[in-house]
Amino acid sequence: MKLLLTAFLTFFPMLMEAGDFTVGDKTFLLNGEPFIIKAAEVHYPRIPQPYWEQRIKSCKALGMNTLCIYVFWNLHEQREGQFDFTGQNDVAEFCRLAQKNGMYVIVRPGPYVCAEWEMGGLPWWLLKKKDIRLREQDPYFMERVRIFEQKVGEQLAPLTIQNGGPIIMVQVENEYGSYGEDKAYISAIRDCLRGIYGDQLTLFQCDWSSNFEKNGLDDLVWTMNFGTGANIDEQFARLKTLRPHAPLMCSEFWSGWFDKWGARHETRPAEEMVAGIDEMLSKGISFSLYMTHGGTSFGHWAGANSPGFAPDVTSYDYDAPINEYGHATEKYYKLRSVLQKYSSTPLPQEPKAAAALISIPKFELKEYAPLILGADSVVMDSPLLTMEEMDMGWGTMVYVTSLPEVETPSVLTLDEGHDYAQVYIDDKLVGSIDRVQHEKSLQLPPVHKGQELKIVVEAMGRINFGRAIKDYKGITERVTLSAEVDGNEVTWNLKRWTMLSIPDDYQAAARAMTSAQSPGEGAPALSGPGYYRGYFKLRKCGDTFLVMESFGKGQVYVNGYPIGRFWNIGPQQTLYVPGCWLKKGKNEVVVLDVIGPSSSSLELFAMDHPVLDKLNVKASVAHNNPQDQPYLTSLTPVSSGSFQSGNGWQMVKFEKPVTGRYVTLQALSTHDGKGEVCIAEVYARGVDGQRLSREPWTVKYADSEELQRGNYGAEKTFDLQESTYWRTARKSELPHVMVIDLGDVQQLSGFDYLPRAEQGAPGSIKDYKIFVW
Repeated sequence: MKLLLTAFLTFFPMLMEAGDFTVGDKTFLLNGEPFIIKAAEVHYPRIPQPYWEQRIKSCKALGMNTLCIYVFWNLHEQREGQFDFTGQNDVAEFCRLAQKNGMYVIVRPGPYVCAEWEMGGLPWWLLKKKDIRLREQDPYFMERVRIFEQKVGEQLAPLTIQNGGPIIMVQVENEYGSYGEDKAYISAIRDCLRGIYGDQLTLFQCDWSSNFEKNGLDDLVWTMNFGTGANIDEQFARLKTLRPHAPLMCSEFWSGWFDKWGARHETRPAEEMVAGIDEMLSKGISFSLYMTHGGTSFGHWAGANSPGFAPDVTSYDYDAPINEYGHATEKYYKLRSVLQKYSSTPLPQEPKAAAALISIPKFELKEYAPLILGADSVVMDSPLLTMEEMDMGWGTMVYVTSLPEVETPSVLTLDEGHDYAQVYIDDKLVGSIDRVQHEKSLQLPPVHKGQELKIVVEAMGRINFGRAIKDYKGITERVTLSAEVDGNEVTWNLKRWTMLSIPDDYQAAARAMTSAQSPGEGAPALSGPGYYRGYFKLRKCGDTFLVMESFGKGQVYVNGYPIGRFWNIGPQQTLYVPGCWLKKGKNEVVVLDVIGPSSSSLELFAMDHPVLDKLNVKASVAHNNPQDQPYLTSLTPVSSGSFQSGNGWQMVKFEKPVTGRYVTLQALSTHDGKGEVCIAEVYARGVDGQRLSREPWTVKYADSEELQRGNYGAEKTFDLQESTYWRTARKSELPHVMVIDLGDVQQLSGFDYLPRAEQGAPGSIKDYKIFVW
């Protein structure tokens, strides 16, 4: 019995008697002793389950004492009422592994999590109720939230520190100040979690320093979120005034940033990240490093950012200290040196890699099946239905109807097409309509009555941030055809459709491949949309990276595992394939390509390193088209003056309300005397004094943007992220001009401006003029 007990305690070194984690005077208290949280943010669904423990050991060897995790509602309840906490979804097992390796856990169970994850973690099936109010006290939403949180509690409540487990804190909602102001809703989520985890477990909420007072509850711990390079004293200044005896914590210190399709790979300097953590620890400030290891948004789980529609790539590398495939980076070793300074004992040895890195020679994809063979549902002679109305969460919709007689060229308009639409007439591709590019229409040639119009709409990740998370897929409103007939504009509203839904899962791919053809069997040229299958053999398994650049756009499945989305525009050109999902001998690869490959060779290969920073975008992403440059000499400014120096929001109130669609900000000088200008965020205020929605905003013109050494485009001024910013090109000269298209004519009463969050607000504007036209 003694030997059994010894073995048990060796395997579960932290599984002891009940403990506690509370708030003391300017510090957290772990079992009554001061405790500084050094947390590593990691996401269990973004790590293959066989690699969980290696990643946990890497975080511990880095010098962390805690793991911070989200719980993803839509992962665990993919169909209403059907819960899954097994295998890759076994969040309790992840927490037990953390405890086994001497790590505490902070749990963030939402219900909303953001995380650049599909719909911010909310399940798609909520949208089947069209009038639902997400993240509010909508009765149905709250009912489902309580059921979900109770199911999570069944898994995790036995693992709180009060029960001898590793969980020390639980978060209430997530960054709600960037969504709205609703203390009653936050209180309801708090009460729900208290009822599940008990009164003794510490609950907290996180937000930005600029908005945390909107929803801050008196009985919750308040924590701040900010990124590398931020002015740390400024970030906590207001909190220290309101709660001088509270412990300080940065619950998301952003180590890097996420990538989106069609933009450059994001990185952040290691030195600035390490300096920020060193400063916080020297001042007794707790932190969670978001991300310490990002991992991969396998399958269809990558979300999309807003305003507009900016889908995230599959890789969630995040420029984190532990890279996408679990290897330590330069950031890791620099941070480890700093964290060793704050450890009274030597840090553990870094664990071995979970798998060796291997390359795979070229192999052919010899089998092909048309895209339509993956369909699992058909509705005929019906008004337009969204994907959700077709009871499908993810995939592709095919809409088919008959055209009227139109003897002249016409314009086809989708209101709205979510997300990437390809338009065919009698199976001949006419063009595409890309939501990412704000496209809604294209021109059709003259057509005869009865010709077939087919619109293939591939859905990408649902928006995960801001009010636009209510993101329906497919064609969400109507389809119209407009043409000039006998000198008059005529519009046809196309109402009767046949619709097919094609899920983007392996089951659909396997169903399609049962009718696959190979060259020589009467198959058409293997170059169009559809499923492509091939095989490769291995003598030794290992992690690898499938090179997808010769294919168009879609998904990949390896041995049935959903590896993720690809899109040849980049910047990501490879997909991470974990070695634990491969096998000795024959391995299957199925590529679902909704566009079709660009190469006729239909070959794939894999490398021993990723390619995350190669763009294949034909059009420039800059906003400096001379035709869009405003002629300010012909305009009268609605306001001119000087902004103050330093960090924080500043508001300009116009002398009287003005009307216009375009807002132009002209920077005449800067506080540091240099020519480069930086702006983190801007807002326009309506006649009621409230900030207008920025969802329809686009950049019409910017005279200068730093796009060669980072993503500092002018759209960063309204991307809902205070840590990102527009930066004019290095060594650029004043004045600088940015023009924002509000999307429609608006009445405005003022303008809000936020400089960079770093100390000294580099690039902040001094003298300015604002024009509205």
